[in-house]
Amino acid sequence: MGFCSYSRICFVQSGLLREVVVHYKRCLLRVYYSASSALLLEDNVFDCNPKDESGSDEVGELQAPRKRFKFCRNLGHFRFVVSVFKSLNWGIAKKIRFNEAVKMYGFDHSMYAFRIIIHIFAMAGMQMEAHALLRDIVCYYQEVKSDIFELLPYLLDSPEHVHRSVEVFNVLIKVFASNSMLENGVDVFVQAKKMGLELNIMSCNFLLKCLVEANRGEFVKSLFEDMKNSGPSPNVYTYTIMMNFYCKGYHGGDVDIRQTTKLLEDMERDGINPSVVTYSTYIHGVCRVGFVEFALDFIRVLRFRNQPINSFCYNAVIYRFCQKGEPYEALKVLEEMKNCGISPDIHSYSILIDGFCKRGDCDKGLNLIYEMILNDMKPSLVSYTSLFDGLCKSGLADVALSLFCNLGTAGYEYDTAAYSVLLKGFCLEGDLDSAMELFKEMINNSLIPTANSFNRLIHGFCKMGLLDKALELFSIMLQSGVSPNIFTFNVIVDGYCTAGHLEEALKLINEMHEFGIFPNSYTYNEIIKRLSMHCNSEKAWELLPLMLKKNILHNVHYSILIDGFAKQSNPKKALMLYTRMLKLGVTPTTVTYTILINIFCHRSKMDEACSLFKDMIERGLIPDTISYTSVIFGFCRVRDMRKAWAFYTEMQQRGYSPNVVTYTCLIDGFCHVHRMDMANLLIAEMKRREINPDVVTYTALIAGYQRLGNIDRAHELLAEMKRKGILLDDVAYSRLGVDFGVATYK
Repeated sequence: MGFCSYSRICFVQSGLLREVVVHYKRCLLRVYYSASSALLLEDNVFDCNPKDESGSDEVGELQAPRKRFKFCRNLGHFRFVVSVFKSLNWGIAKKIRFNEAVKMYGFDHSMYAFRIIIHIFAMAGMQMEAHALLRDIVCYYQEVKSDIFELLPYLLDSPEHVHRSVEVFNVLIKVFASNSMLENGVDVFVQAKKMGLELNIMSCNFLLKCLVEANRGEFVKSLFEDMKNSGPSPNVYTYTIMMNFYCKGYHGGDVDIRQTTKLLEDMERDGINPSVVTYSTYIHGVCRVGFVEFALDFIRVLRFRNQPINSFCYNAVIYRFCQKGEPYEALKVLEEMKNCGISPDIHSYSILIDGFCKRGDCDKGLNLIYEMILNDMKPSLVSYTSLFDGLCKSGLADVALSLFCNLGTAGYEYDTAAYSVLLKGFCLEGDLDSAMELFKEMINNSLIPTANSFNRLIHGFCKMGLLDKALELFSIMLQSGVSPNIFTFNVIVDGYCTAGHLEEALKLINEMHEFGIFPNSYTYNEIIKRLSMHCNSEKAWELLPLMLKKNILHNVHYSILIDGFAKQSNPKKALMLYTRMLKLGVTPTTVTYTILINIFCHRSKMDEACSLFKDMIERGLIPDTISYTSVIFGFCRVRDMRKAWAFYTEMQQRGYSPNVVTYTCLIDGFCHVHRMDMANLLIAEMKRREINPDVVTYTALIAGYQRLGNIDRAHELLAEMKRKGILLDDVAYSRLGVDFGVATYK
């Protein structure tokens, strides 16, 4: 008998029997399949939408394809279907991929053949095999960019017997969900509902879980409500998934404790017992919103009711107490946990060790490690790393390094985190030699230092003025494939500026974009400051349009430049920059105004200075001690002591305390107008406020008595200076004059 005849008999007999008991993996599986499978070799079998007696072909809103397939003379893929059906052999089924079948037999015939095989595997309980075939078809749809939402009708066994496709739908949901095609998975669920099919709870739970992990909150809530209203009825795993969803929040949202509590109430109402995972998830959520005491009480209630709890429940409470900076409260929870017969795990101890070490109590952290060892529990490297971090922050990097070395002999394999903590510790102590030794050891152990480790070393060398060392590390960083960040470039730019290599700094800024990094406002700070300090404010001025274009020009840059022009005795340029600030809508700061006020005060233009002072207040800026001192200095300079005193009074009324500079300006001003009584009054006030007069204060006072001819009092003040150890500077010598006899001061 030929193969075609044999195949025809096999399928016809199978179709007549309708129900066959198949031996598969030593289990009896009852396989149901349609007459369409039995009549596979008939021409009309390729009509996927045969009309029934009523002439209706509708199944809900889902339509099976109306296209009539032409008979394929090449029966190779039919032999393939027969072989799979007879043997349920996955080895045969996987020999041909769907895209290959399409190339050989066309899409329609290939889809029909694969549909039959998928149904055979699905109804035989061979879920993984059906999953693989469906995934193959889905991949083909993606490759040819076809609408996957149109796939479902092709997978129906027949419009009249849609119930036979429910297992295929279950598997298809898992295929879509596991491949992050979540909207397609939801569509399968919706279409199955429209056909009156109820999918199994496992596939729905899997889809729900994937939706939660993808933060698709709108679908999560909708799917859960549909399951509650029309099935399949949620089980303990469904509720636990939803508990996790509300406890972790989605789209950056907060934990919704109201909903999580409602879920527990719903479970109790429906007679579903929460699992230990459900309870632990709820406890974690409660702790996350800060109700750690409530979480602990809840655990105690669960224990009293003999409900399932484990170390994970307690660890959530221990962690939150440590996060609140209360490690001793966390330690009490650990003891309570042990008294209840629940053994702490490594994570329990690690949380506590980290909590104590962050509080600076490294001795307690070390004692907990000893306790772990006594309980035959090997501390993890994470536990030791927390201890290293605590020791380093306490200035005991050498002790941490000693423990670190002992771990190597105990069989621990060092990781990047442990090295990074120690390297950071030595950098904080300024011991770059030890830090570099650790760095080299990391490289030798095939561990690549983190960007933060590189940054700390580069910053340390730049701070010490060792720019060459910093640049060498920067080169190693790039060769190691570690991406620099904005901090790396800012540190090196500062290093170039400190070393006086301003052109190199500007060149590096221009090269930053090659690394996908763009300068920020801080990047230009040091350059502008250095250019201003080196009397090159014009060069700094040229940078402003570039910074404005990059939207990183801030008021601090204007303040630096205005100050630079002021120090270069170029008030015209400073005022021009101030005017440009206002035109660009950049609000000057108190510092900016103070610099400008100083410019006018030094030029004795007090009307302009007062106008700026008033403008500053009208803009909502609050003048500080330096601002008031600047105006007081200006009025003292023009000998208008009445206004100087008025500003001094207003300053104190606003709650600002005068400093030694403020008092010195006033004392010098009163001395110039021969009001020594006011000068002495201010000296007495300084002493009462425990503000020590400096060499400038004494010089102003001595010069005042000298001008009045009271040389004896001047000499008394000079002797007082000598007793206090205040040395005259060159300005004082020049001001008091040689004829006063200041040489005897020595």
